[in-house]
Amino acid sequence: MSKKLYIIRHAKSSWKDFTLDDFDRPLNKRGRLNAPFMGKILKGKNIIPDIILSSPALRAKTTAKIIANEIGFSKSIIYDENIYEAGVDELDNIISKVDDKNDILFLVGHNPSLNMLVDSYINFYENIPTCGIVVIEFDCDSWRDINSGNSRFILFDYPKNY
Repeated sequence: MSKKLYIIRHAKSSWKDFTLDDFDRPLNKRGRLNAPFMGKILKGKNIIPDIILSSPALRAKTTAKIIANEIGFSKSIIYDENIYEAGVDELDNIISKVDDKNDILFLVGHNPSLNMLVDSYINFYENIPTCGIVVIEFDCDSWRDINSGNSRFILFDYPKNY
């Protein structure tokens, strides 16, 4: 058995309204185009997660909802407030608590934490752009056991690849 982690950075957000708190920033036009586009890419690969965990920040929440809709994900998205400003250790801790009945996890969040998390598993030196997706497979049966020693890079994809 294995576990597959899809690390998804939220789509491009708007900085237009400076009165908004960072948490409440919406997607901009490009973000509203890229999120469904990447959802269609995932759907074309027949990828459906068992669970989606997302930051509740508006830009991440919207990205998660759009992608879930595009791929036909019918379960509820779980919004974890700890993802919003989490560091690598916190994200790793959140992932380790995922029920092991779930083999495919989508984690929707923010940089720089997502980049650092990926790097901690697979020595990844590229920047994950907005709406970018990094897929890592772990050769283990439990989310508690994922680490750099049992990880394998699968995919790095983002809208500007197309």
